[in-house]
Amino acid sequence: MHRADRLISKETVRELLTAAAFLFAVLGMFSTAGCASVPPLPPKAIELNRDGAAALAAGDLLTAEARLAVAIEYSPRFTEAWVNLGYVELRRGNLTLARKHFVKARDLNSDLPAPHHALGVLADRRDLGREAEANYRQALKVDPGFAPARVNLARRLFARGAFEDAREQFLRLTQVQADVPAGYIGLAECLLRLDREPEADDVLARARARFGDTPELTMLVARQLLRREAFAEAEEILAPLTDDADKPRAASAWAWIGVSRLARGDRHGATDAAHEALAIDREDAVARDVLAKAH
Repeated sequence: MHRADRLISKETVRELLTAAAFLFAVLGMFSTAGCASVPPLPPKAIELNRDGAAALAAGDLLTAEARLAVAIEYSPRFTEAWVNLGYVELRRGNLTLARKHFVKARDLNSDLPAPHHALGVLADRRDLGREAEANYRQALKVDPGFAPARVNLARRLFARGAFEDAREQFLRLTQVQADVPAGYIGLAECLLRLDREPEADDVLARARARFGDTPELTMLVARQLLRREAFAEAEEILAPLTDDADKPRAASAWAWIGVSRLARGDRHGATDAAHEALAIDREDAVARDVLAKAH
């Protein structure tokens, strides 16, 4: 490879790694309704709320609405059921009604984190960043161990470039939700954006020792290899992920293979990989960047 091509390749890899939205593909937006309402509650109300939440998770919104409405009939002050009913309307796109239910839940019991978190999720949906952050912080003020609010707050901070603040939140997440890799992945992402690569390597090594080579961690390992221009090794560990059942992850694996090929000067191969990614997920930002740079 010519020296000029080498310099362009290294710059291309850095640019694409910096622009990646990988963190959000891994973490998404948490919208759990997991709050514990103040007892006593009628056993039937608890059963209906549980079954309503299950229907909501399965996407059966009509059944979820019916079960939750009856749960509230049994106990009109059932905070968790009001939150879940709000999530039903949020899934339907009825944002005004969702807000009404979330506010009702908060007014019934402001000492529970879930209503505050739900209002944060709603603000997130409306792209009201400051309002979302304020609600997530309020949920954590009520319960510092409420992991969904911690994830979403960290994600918002990361999205607006407050990487040091996001790092603090992800670090705390590793303590309040130590049994999942999300906190470690977010922490490593922030350290990379802060140019603290040795610390990111240490976090990643600890996460792999704790959780094994999960697909999420493998993706991050591949990106570290790309940073170090270990292109063949990166492509080797990305290849199995191109058939992953998680479609966005499969698309992302193809996109990063495209980055690797582009960095090696293989524009045709990079274009093919980017097309494979976009055939799975038309919105993959990295694949779109690869196509733009390949041409």
